[in-house]
Amino acid sequence: MGKRKFSSLETTLIVLFILMVIVAIALIVLLATSDAGPPSEDTTQPFIPCCPLGIRDDDRTNCHPEDGASRERCEARGCCWKPVASGNGPWCFFSLNIGYKLQESEKKTQTGFETQLYRLPSPSLYGNDIEKLVLTAEKQTANRFRFKITDATNGRFEVPHENIKPFAGPAASNPNYEVELDKNPFGIIIRRKTTRTVLFDTSVAPLQFADQYLQITAKLPSHNIYGLGEHVHKHYRHDTNWKTWPIFTRDAFPNGGMHNLYGHHTFFMCLEGESGEAFGVFLLNSNAMEVELQPRPSITYRTIGGVLDFYIFLGSSPEDVVREYLTLVGKPLMPAYWTLGFQLSRWGYKNLSDVEATVKRNRDINIPYDVQITDIDYMENKKDFTYDLDKFRNLPEFAHDLHSHGQRYIIILDPAISTQKRINGPYHAYDNGTQMGAWINESDGKTPLLGEVWPGETVFPDYTNPQCIKWWVEECAQFYEKIKYDGLWIDMNEVSSFKQGSIKGCVKNQWNYPPFVPRILDKLMYSKTICMDAKQTGGMHYDLHSLYGHSMILATEQVINHVFPGKRSAILSRSTFAGSGKYTGHWLGDNAANWNDIKWAIPGMLEFSLFGFSFIGADICGFFDNSPEELCRRWMQVGAFYPFARNHNAEGYEPQDPAFYGENSLLVNSSKHYLNIRYTLLPYLYTLFHRANVYGDTVVRPLLHEFPSDRATWTVDRQFLWGPALLITPVLDPGTDIVSAYVPDAVWYDYETGAAIPSRKQMVEMHIPGDKLGLHVRGGFIFPTQQPANTTVYSRKNLMGLLIALDEKGKASGELFWDDGESRDTFQREAYTTYQFTVTKNLLDIKVVKRGYIDPNNLKFGEIRILGIKNAVASVTVKHGSNATNLPPGNIKYNSRTKVFQLTGLQLELGESYSVQWKSAVFERIDCYPDEKPSETACIKRGCKWISSSVPSEPYCFYESDYGYILNPAKRITQTENGMSAEIVRNKAYPERYKGLTPTVETLKVDVKYLSDNMLNFKISDPQSKRFEVPIQLNIPSSKPGDGSTRLYEVTFINFPFGIQVKRKSTGAIIWNSQIPGFTFTDQFIQISTQLPSKFIYGFGETEHRHFKHDMNWNTWGMFAKDQPPGYKKNCYGSQPFYMGLEEETNAHGVLLLNSNAMDVTLQPTPSLTYRTIGGILDFYMVLGPTPENVVQQYTSLIGRPVMPPYWALGFQLCRYGYKNTKEIQDLYTDMKNAQIPHDVQYVDIDYMERQLDFTLDVDDFQNLPDLFNKMRSEGMRTIIILDPAISGNETKSYKAFTSGLNKNIFMKWKGSPDIVWGKVWPDLPNVTVDLSKDWIYQVEHYRAYTAFPDFFRKETAEWWHTAIKDYHKILKFDGLWIDMNEPASFVDGSVNDCSDSKLNKPPYMPALDSRNLGLQHKTLCMESEQILADGTPVRHYDVHNLYGWSQTKPTLDSLQNITGERGIVVTRSTFPSSGQWAGHWLGDNTAAWNQLHKSIIGMMEFSLFGISYTGADICGFFQNSTYELCLRWMQLGAFYPYSRNHNGLGSHRQDPVFWNVTFENITRDILLIRYKLLPYLYTLMYEAHDHGNTVIRPLHHEFFEDKKTWNIDEQFLWGAALLISPVLHKGMTSVRAYIPDSPWYDWFTAKSVPKRGKWIQLPAPLERINLHIRGGYIIPWQEPANTTHYSRKNYLGLIVALDDNQTAKGRLFWDDGQSIDTIEKKEYFLAEFIAEKNTMTAKILNNNQKSTANELKLGYLHVWGVGNVTNVTLTYGNTTQPSVIKFLYNPQSQELTVDMTDKVFYIDKLVAISWKTTP
Repeated sequence: MGKRKFSSLETTLIVLFILMVIVAIALIVLLATSDAGPPSEDTTQPFIPCCPLGIRDDDRTNCHPEDGASRERCEARGCCWKPVASGNGPWCFFSLNIGYKLQESEKKTQTGFETQLYRLPSPSLYGNDIEKLVLTAEKQTANRFRFKITDATNGRFEVPHENIKPFAGPAASNPNYEVELDKNPFGIIIRRKTTRTVLFDTSVAPLQFADQYLQITAKLPSHNIYGLGEHVHKHYRHDTNWKTWPIFTRDAFPNGGMHNLYGHHTFFMCLEGESGEAFGVFLLNSNAMEVELQPRPSITYRTIGGVLDFYIFLGSSPEDVVREYLTLVGKPLMPAYWTLGFQLSRWGYKNLSDVEATVKRNRDINIPYDVQITDIDYMENKKDFTYDLDKFRNLPEFAHDLHSHGQRYIIILDPAISTQKRINGPYHAYDNGTQMGAWINESDGKTPLLGEVWPGETVFPDYTNPQCIKWWVEECAQFYEKIKYDGLWIDMNEVSSFKQGSIKGCVKNQWNYPPFVPRILDKLMYSKTICMDAKQTGGMHYDLHSLYGHSMILATEQVINHVFPGKRSAILSRSTFAGSGKYTGHWLGDNAANWNDIKWAIPGMLEFSLFGFSFIGADICGFFDNSPEELCRRWMQVGAFYPFARNHNAEGYEPQDPAFYGENSLLVNSSKHYLNIRYTLLPYLYTLFHRANVYGDTVVRPLLHEFPSDRATWTVDRQFLWGPALLITPVLDPGTDIVSAYVPDAVWYDYETGAAIPSRKQMVEMHIPGDKLGLHVRGGFIFPTQQPANTTVYSRKNLMGLLIALDEKGKASGELFWDDGESRDTFQREAYTTYQFTVTKNLLDIKVVKRGYIDPNNLKFGEIRILGIKNAVASVTVKHGSNATNLPPGNIKYNSRTKVFQLTGLQLELGESYSVQWKSAVFERIDCYPDEKPSETACIKRGCKWISSSVPSEPYCFYESDYGYILNPAKRITQTENGMSAEIVRNKAYPERYKGLTPTVETLKVDVKYLSDNMLNFKISDPQSKRFEVPIQLNIPSSKPGDGSTRLYEVTFINFPFGIQVKRKSTGAIIWNSQIPGFTFTDQFIQISTQLPSKFIYGFGETEHRHFKHDMNWNTWGMFAKDQPPGYKKNCYGSQPFYMGLEEETNAHGVLLLNSNAMDVTLQPTPSLTYRTIGGILDFYMVLGPTPENVVQQYTSLIGRPVMPPYWALGFQLCRYGYKNTKEIQDLYTDMKNAQIPHDVQYVDIDYMERQLDFTLDVDDFQNLPDLFNKMRSEGMRTIIILDPAISGNETKSYKAFTSGLNKNIFMKWKGSPDIVWGKVWPDLPNVTVDLSKDWIYQVEHYRAYTAFPDFFRKETAEWWHTAIKDYHKILKFDGLWIDMNEPASFVDGSVNDCSDSKLNKPPYMPALDSRNLGLQHKTLCMESEQILADGTPVRHYDVHNLYGWSQTKPTLDSLQNITGERGIVVTRSTFPSSGQWAGHWLGDNTAAWNQLHKSIIGMMEFSLFGISYTGADICGFFQNSTYELCLRWMQLGAFYPYSRNHNGLGSHRQDPVFWNVTFENITRDILLIRYKLLPYLYTLMYEAHDHGNTVIRPLHHEFFEDKKTWNIDEQFLWGAALLISPVLHKGMTSVRAYIPDSPWYDWFTAKSVPKRGKWIQLPAPLERINLHIRGGYIIPWQEPANTTHYSRKNYLGLIVALDDNQTAKGRLFWDDGQSIDTIEKKEYFLAEFIAEKNTMTAKILNNNQKSTANELKLGYLHVWGVGNVTNVTLTYGNTTQPSVIKFLYNPQSQELTVDMTDKVFYIDKLVAISWKTTP
């Protein structure tokens, strides 16, 4: 091996590495040899900064936080200077040799440890650095760690906090954290012990500790940081891109800037990752500071006083962290119940009459309304403890009136006290305070500091002074004697002053002008407040400023205790500090009426929840500015769910109380609605406050607190929760009712409807109309409720209730805390009642946990509402002790649509325990034993239930409710913009299905793909082992859906058991929900069920159905291609696993299961559907319509549009199995010509072959057939021959079809063997005389040859097939091919040598197929036969049997078109989804019976759904002798089959039109002439099917979907949208009961309008008539008929204009040469749109190609139906501008205008307009 050479890059990196090592060693030596003693006083040595090499921009810590940084100033500080490459990082940053070092090892103490820190020699940033510090560490609890850094020599200011007591130990013995100290430079590192996650690491930057500048930086584990305040944070999660937030209480507007606001809160919470674990950090420091968040991520604190006193809190969740923090600083207050009611306020009431008018109008609209508040307007000249004796002279009486109406009154008080006298005398409040020395003094400590606030010159109470507190209590008490207020709102307590510092200004000293000023508003310490050197009893205002509001709160708490002894009352404070929430509520300040502030209120509330303020809210509708109706309406909706719900606005603006907007306004109605919901849920909200008060829980809660491991919740701040279970999703933007919302990973129910929403763990586009709010309850929770009233005084007397939202497992729990609503300390005094509610297994347990309060109102639980009950409830039993009572049926309600179960009329006394149990009336009985001969023993062995039933066909054996799969808890649901995926695992509580017979797939992959706005795919497969998938290339839409806003559907994964739920967004209809028990996935048995939105299901085939709409009563239909004549529940020729479902809201959808294995489907009455297949995967495609016609269009866009037949293929066709010779066909042809009956196509069945061998001609009886075919074709006819796939292998003479196939290796063989799988079909053995008198089995055994079966998947087979057809076409000319027996059919089961693999031929589960006991090989090949896909992949016939006919179809059409050079037509018996793009289909070997007429309509409509437009049944029946009447009625019906062929079988008499008599001939001719006349219309429909996916044969409900009467109609049908066919389908009938849909209709024969619409009518139908009607509003092209289309295409074209009620109509004509290939794709066609309006019919040419032959097509006739009296007709043609007057006829009785233009030539490809004038 040669010596490796380094590249130049590698060499450079090595050199750099060596240099870095040398530098590092030098630094280590330098540090190691430095003096170990205290720092030397000698600082003359120059400082050399050690600047880190290659430091990332994001890892720097700012050394010059104030403005004006430069290299010179930076280096003077001993710091490093380097411009950043990009971003906002500092250019000046700390060097590595700045900070402090640990002098010696820490000393263990009773509480933790202690050590000293020494400052490293370095320049000073701001002077007065403290050289020696002491670090005190306390391991206070397992989850709380405190460390404090302060001056080791001198005392410093520390926050005096009434709730934070000194910790005496002992230290926690086994804390959940580890603490490590870095010695030089000093750093403290705190880790979570279990995960080793570093939570707080200060070693990343140097500690700075000067007298007025303290800085510390800590690296954090994630960017998910929440808290710090008070500011406006536009988002709940912080931006860590160098954002600096000042903290210093300030009277400022919350306008979205980054400035400091009213409160001082240094607490933040940080998520550690996706584990859900979190921690919190609290700095107990009240000095002015700033906090910088950096992208490292890290946090830097810079404060200008006090000490660094940190508390670190660990939690297993964010909620745990908050509990830990609040245990330290004080848990939230327990509010009085009445404070949770709605409150009204404003600044700007002109007088008391103004207030009274506001109260009255809001009482009049009956809105819930508990509290009225007055701002400073009520005062005399804005002086505290006064009221305006002029404008508010009756204020005491007003307060009394409020109380008499069950309402409360709150007044405002500001701290600043006027120095001026009152109008009529002294101002006692000022005088008393002065006498008691209650004021803050100037720096001399003696002179009261004077400022200016609302009343003018003022003094400021010093609430740290006990004398001031006494004064404050006395003044409040004295004022209460005058005005019976109920609570106090304290404002302006930052403290705020309108003078900068004082009326004298402030002295320029280190307190008013410190060396470093944080980035506070105005960068001036005393801006809008008092001087920092002012003296208070508790110290200097410099240290106490941010505590002012808190000290006022504590004083006001004493007021409440004095004025309302034993009662809670209410305090609402603007300025707050850590722990204030124990005493006061808070609002988010003076916001404005704009759409930003309504958004920002949510992050604000969430932050104050972290800070311990449960009673929090924003000014609803905005404080400043006029509030527009839409904004105020949306704000009232969301504000109804603010814990503190107050509508408040400012002076000078329009009122914004709800009633102001109008008594019946949308705003009022919406506000009342949601306030009533709020009041209904007050027991739940009150219980949340109890938990907050006792345990420290949050009330308003971010989603991430409940779902912390879901990263999608980490940034959600436009939604919030009440507690764990009520999700509020407001509209926060103007002009929209669509909200992008996140639905967390739980079951959620719409609060108002109670219906479960399908979405889960995904973003959704919620439709929230103008009067609505998104409100959802979480499954698994129970909400105590109470009937609302206008105030809580009255609502607390009303009936209570429970709202129960079940989770996936049918479980829920909840609690209720109840006391008198206003007494203090009820929990501590045990004067309360608590309940624990649980639901499991249909049993609700209402358990009293504590009964310490008896409500005087004799409250009762009267109503219980349960969401998520899957089945109706039969009975309900209520138990109280030993007493059991059955609830009357009238008190039980169940909504099957929403799955809501409601119990009313209950009388469950509050304070008593009860249980409520219900029994389901309906089981979702999914058959667990669909096999034959079920038994109870076998059922139970499968892990299923056995319960007998009196319902016919209902299974006795069915699955347990949780049988199936569940989401793998170890894997996450993956979501992308184009889909979602998950892994699911089997519920192993149940035994494996068919254990030992077929392996179970324990783990499955679920993939959902959003293919377009109206199409999706969901696939369930084995992630470990590749399974067979259908090798069909679908037309997957190329354009992917965007953000989902236009998507018609929402998809959700639901669990326990796992299911996929698809919801239509527009209606909420659940159109697929597979959360049904029984989901099974083994190698050979796969089962899945889904609930359906209605019982209107159509499709599935190919099987004979008695009605188009399926019977949902436990009917099972097998799907497995088989040579089986149509019969009830007999699987026939093809497999079409597609259905269309209708929804009650008149929408439609379609579902395809792309699986080619044998299967069955069971339709259940709930309604639901069960699929069972024996292989492959579950590969579903769903289209969303929303109309039935849209469904077919979307489905065919996926599988391929229907084939475009040649024009001649729409002509009438004759065939028979049993033609004896050429002469018989010759005679028939002649007779048809003589009778002048249209006849376009002649067939030959296998009779023409020699011994039924493909590609041979019987030279004895059919030697002249080629000549006859040539003659027919020369006279305008076409011919079609039959070909079967099976090829004889027993020939004694050369048989090229076999020998060439053998040479090309195209026949199916046994796996791993060269041997052909031999079957037997029609070919007879050579040199054998067949005795037809022998039975069938004998004939097959003795006369039939061995046949081989081509494998049409192979490319070589297609080539062989093409050659064989081409060679035969030289002998016998044909225009189309009829491929039969291609299921494939065999007359022996499996093979001539039987089959070897019983597991495949008789699988563990045999679907419900015809002759299921005989195995899958019955009448076909062995399932172990091997086929080879085009890519060379070997597959089992077991998997591809249903694809055999499909695989033959395209090669057949390709060969035909290549050989003939024309479009041609292929008709195939066996089909699969997408077959229709290459072939037509007939409905098989039917019987000459009357019921077959009806069934043929059903079959055609089903194949229209399946994408096969060219379809029909054998007219007059294939088997048995037809009768005269039957055949005549069938000819009438068959004339309107798209594929119109009369065909019958061997042994039956003839049934062609000329067999019967002249009358039959005449009637047949007449009806076929109508068909031929309408062929231009039919051909246009075929074009629309091919190009757009429209149906040709169309059920009535495709056009009249909103008319549900049409949903069951299947004895009538439409051609397209405009021709209604109402045939006679029953023997002896001479009239027809027909439905006339709600539209104008005209009788085809008379042109008269049908007088009735939307009704059933009786139509005469003599033997010679079929009822046809043309729909008004449509223009129908037609053409003079002839005996063949060859001649009819040369005739004059006509138009029928059937006018609608508006005298308008539209229609189209498609035209091409009728036979060329791909004329549509090549644009070689003519397309015109005809429009009739305003008495003019015009033609608009949409496409015109010369090859279309439209230039030869002449317009000769115009019929206008439904037109008034016509007086004149003119025509404009071509480029002429002058219209020509033409002749016409008008029939006033039928109102028909007839215009004959055949005397002139008007080609259709020229622009034409025909106008008519009418008179009334």
